[in-house]
Amino acid sequence: MTTTRRLTVAQALVRFLAAQYTERDGVRQRLINAVWGVFGHGNVAGLGQALVEYRDAMPFLQGRNEQAMVHAAVGYARHSDRLRAHAVTTSIGPGATNLVTGAALATVNRLPVLLLPGDTFATRVADPVLQQLEVPHAGDVSVNDTLRPVSRYFDRVTRPEALIPAALQAVRVLTDPAETGAVTLALPQDVQAEAFDWPREFFADRVWPVRRPQPEPAALAEAASALRGAERPLLVAGGGVHHSEAQAALAAFADATGVPVAATQAGKGALRHDHPADVGGIGHTGTATADDLARTADVVLGVGTRWTDFTTASRTLFAHPGVRFVNLNITPVDAHKHAATALVADAREGLDALRHALAGHRVTTAYAAGYRAGKERWERRVDAALAAPEPSARPTQAQVVGALDAVVGDEDVVVAAAGSLPGDLHKLWRARAPRQYHLEYGYSCMGYEIPGALGVKLAAPDAPVWALVGDGSYLMMPGELVTAVQEGLNINLLLVQNHGYASIGGLSEATGAERFGTDYRFRAEDGTYTGEPLPVDLAANAASLGLDVLRAATVAELRDALAAARVSPRPTCVYVETDPRVSVPEAQAWWDVPVAATATREAAVTARAAYVRRAAARRHHL
Repeated sequence: MTTTRRLTVAQALVRFLAAQYTERDGVRQRLINAVWGVFGHGNVAGLGQALVEYRDAMPFLQGRNEQAMVHAAVGYARHSDRLRAHAVTTSIGPGATNLVTGAALATVNRLPVLLLPGDTFATRVADPVLQQLEVPHAGDVSVNDTLRPVSRYFDRVTRPEALIPAALQAVRVLTDPAETGAVTLALPQDVQAEAFDWPREFFADRVWPVRRPQPEPAALAEAASALRGAERPLLVAGGGVHHSEAQAALAAFADATGVPVAATQAGKGALRHDHPADVGGIGHTGTATADDLARTADVVLGVGTRWTDFTTASRTLFAHPGVRFVNLNITPVDAHKHAATALVADAREGLDALRHALAGHRVTTAYAAGYRAGKERWERRVDAALAAPEPSARPTQAQVVGALDAVVGDEDVVVAAAGSLPGDLHKLWRARAPRQYHLEYGYSCMGYEIPGALGVKLAAPDAPVWALVGDGSYLMMPGELVTAVQEGLNINLLLVQNHGYASIGGLSEATGAERFGTDYRFRAEDGTYTGEPLPVDLAANAASLGLDVLRAATVAELRDALAAARVSPRPTCVYVETDPRVSVPEAQAWWDVPVAATATREAAVTARAAYVRRAAARRHHL
């Protein structure tokens, strides 16, 4: 006989979420481990009260910005291999719309986060309410509908009993590796507070198996045949390798076959930097070794990659006339890209199956020797970029990377997201462990770094976590440093100041826009920038938000500051101004950013000619 328990909708939701678990490979973990929140009308009296009621069952984390809370939840989910997640609750107005960027980031990167924005009255007894967007032609629309296109699942719970199917569908999507992303349950504020007699089974522990689908035999045979016939195969490791915990399977495949392994931003670290088959990052921000191999590869095995334009160099990189693709991906839409032989399967299971199907097959000795020699040549270039001959000199950004590399251990995690740092790290960073390199580059969202680092720290409390942030990205979202102080999360902020948007400034110059609007310097009356930087002190700002701050003016001081920050029990900022005149090795492959077809300024005319020449190499793989 079914018995019931009378609770409000908000209380029932919290109780339900506290009882959801994932299980993979026999390991069971709680799915929703905390709720982030900024309270306002629309959630303070509903979910706010429920979280107080069940504070022992569901931890609460107080954020400062709604977008940042989603970023923190994403960092937590990624570092948890998508088996654990956080929820985020907001009020009905700006709080809800502030979720959109974070939701898009989560969905683009295929990472689970549960969004619980408040909504206007379902009963419409108070209409319009504060912060309500009135839509004259559609009375059932609210600002939460902006979350529909960036959510993998969206529902508005307008009746208490509707929570049961909505909550179950939400968790189904969160735990499905092929569908996961942002999941939104919009919660009208009057419904949150309404009581209902719930079936007790709704609150029972529920385990959601995260399965490992096997590749279909015929597709596996076709893929193995293509790889056996390849003279110059190349494997491209994407983020799916990490999500599947397939790093050991990837190493075993590379050991057995000798196929070189390049990595996307999300896949970097899937193979240790010193593995003989590792050839570094691929694409626009990749290494010369990986990109040269890509240009001549006749069969490309993509594992867990979405094949973005940075990876394919806007479809100019894979230049062999007869190149064919084999895509191993748990998501069918990605497995079928580039007219590939599609292996729709779990990355670990698919790699193991391919290794067995290729038993005894290896690349030629000459091919292996060639890519290993190329790797050695690239490593010498990396050494030169990272080296700091004069410890008393102002460091370059590459030397900042080198100083950090000298301090960290295998257990450290490096978090970055936007600007020039991701490109430098993709080329130069020597990843030592699967989880050390945490780059959000699917959405390349400025402001992700600090809250993302908080999420990583919550997922791995004992790991030293570094948020690498340029001055432009820091100014987007520094507020969660207060959260780090409040929650006692001793993340390390490495704040790199070069007085401008270095990455987009370089792109502006390359495309004929002459670095317009990308500098942090005084403007003259004619609109040009003077040589004097603005009197902005970002280190003082970080200190005002509660961090310990260590300023480093030279390479030697930077090394000392990084070492001190790593062992500090408090959130610490290492602030360094870099010399922007010295850059890392230039891009090894193109990126398609269209240039004005007609212009009077010489910079744009010259850039257009170069663009037309490079664009001619684009191709569809059919």
